[in-house]
Amino acid sequence: MHLSSSSSSVTSPNSWSFSLSSFSSKTTRTRTRTNATSTSSSSSTISERKGQPIKPGQSYPAKEHCSNCGLCDTSLISYVKDACAFLGPGMSRIEKLEEKVHGKRRNTETDELRLGVLLNSDTKDNTNNSSQSIFYAKKKQPMEKAQWTGIVTSVALEMLRTKTVDCVVAVGSGEADARNPEPKLCFTEEDILACRGVKPSLSPNLKVFAEIETNPEIKNVLYIGVGCSVVALREVEQYLGLDNLYVLGTNCADNGRTDGFYKFVNNATDKPDEVLHYEFMPDYKVHLKMRDGSYEKIPYFSLPAKELSSGVIAESCKSCFDYVNGLADLVVGYMGVDYDESIPMNLHPQYVTVRNERGQKMVDLIKNDLQITPSTTRGDRKPFVLQTVISDDEAYLGRGPEKGAPRFVGNLIAWVLNKVGPKGKEFGMYSLDYHTIRNYLYVNRIYGKERAKEHIPSYAMKIVEEYEGKNGDISKRLEL
Repeated sequence: MHLSSSSSSVTSPNSWSFSLSSFSSKTTRTRTRTNATSTSSSSSTISERKGQPIKPGQSYPAKEHCSNCGLCDTSLISYVKDACAFLGPGMSRIEKLEEKVHGKRRNTETDELRLGVLLNSDTKDNTNNSSQSIFYAKKKQPMEKAQWTGIVTSVALEMLRTKTVDCVVAVGSGEADARNPEPKLCFTEEDILACRGVKPSLSPNLKVFAEIETNPEIKNVLYIGVGCSVVALREVEQYLGLDNLYVLGTNCADNGRTDGFYKFVNNATDKPDEVLHYEFMPDYKVHLKMRDGSYEKIPYFSLPAKELSSGVIAESCKSCFDYVNGLADLVVGYMGVDYDESIPMNLHPQYVTVRNERGQKMVDLIKNDLQITPSTTRGDRKPFVLQTVISDDEAYLGRGPEKGAPRFVGNLIAWVLNKVGPKGKEFGMYSLDYHTIRNYLYVNRIYGKERAKEHIPSYAMKIVEEYEGKNGDISKRLEL
């Protein structure tokens, strides 16, 4: 979570104004579908543009900022200028799409500013009336081989068992290395169970829609994915010919390509081949889960920040302003949970956000299997946010320490921060604010001010402005 990234050679954003004629054919076809995001069903006639998917070795439209979502690996590439989270309006697309997907936009005078649209939010004040839409949960009987207790997997299983959907889009494992992501179209419980566990690399989940397109029997789909792919999916949803689309999202920050995963584990531990996956946890440590089920916990401060400052975090992740997966129906994450370090990850509660009635429907399918507790918050994130931003930005500018702190020093720092730092929802907001400001600085430096202004959502700018202060603390960083 605290890894910094140095700039790399990036094609000028002005070169992104390209023609898609090479990707699109003139063929159009008409399909009648049910509007899945509307509160009432209605038929609409859709004129579809068919495109030619990207060929191996060919450059993707967003170039270095491509998040490998998979859209351009399908005929839907013809909509890429209107759908990609890193082209044209970019991440600011989210604000207009919120109303289309959820029936309302986030209320920026409440916690929705950071957490996104909530099903039961009160639009008049910032009291705890939204608590029903944000809660902690864990499976009463944790699922074997799940990353946490198996909430996401359980929802997927029940959606299939109840025939709510015909199939589930999930991330499976690659053949060469089970730690590498490979999107899967799941039709059976066995298919879903094979996708348990996080693969901490970018995954082209949307490419499976090429298969969905050829199967007329598929009309109801559950899609599991991260924010950037969900943005693109929501933009093209109307062209998919589905009766119902459910989206189960996860929180996401600082993802990377497969080679970035290997670079990280090779520098973080002396047993890289034993690492199944890892999480940056609220105890200020990265938890590496090993093949034998044990965990190695490394303080953030003991990681070799300079060595990891490039080649680990994807450029798309440094341009992202959708940490909370604002366009999903239901989101399951962990950064806002009140973390108890005495409880292992696979037994620990997670943080659940319900955005609309479809999200509530998914929760209801497994609610009897969940142990649910109210969300909590305490502490003050703001001084920690600024401190983290400055430290991270110094590393970005090449001024950071050569090596991480000795392990015992890192553990001591983590222990102190656990005692005095933000907890629960406040910690989640600390992480979100830090990433928002870090990415604001990156986008302004790499995209340029005009392109950045178009790309960054207004809710993200409002967060940045909270930290500017009278002295322009954030803007001054852009002058360095």
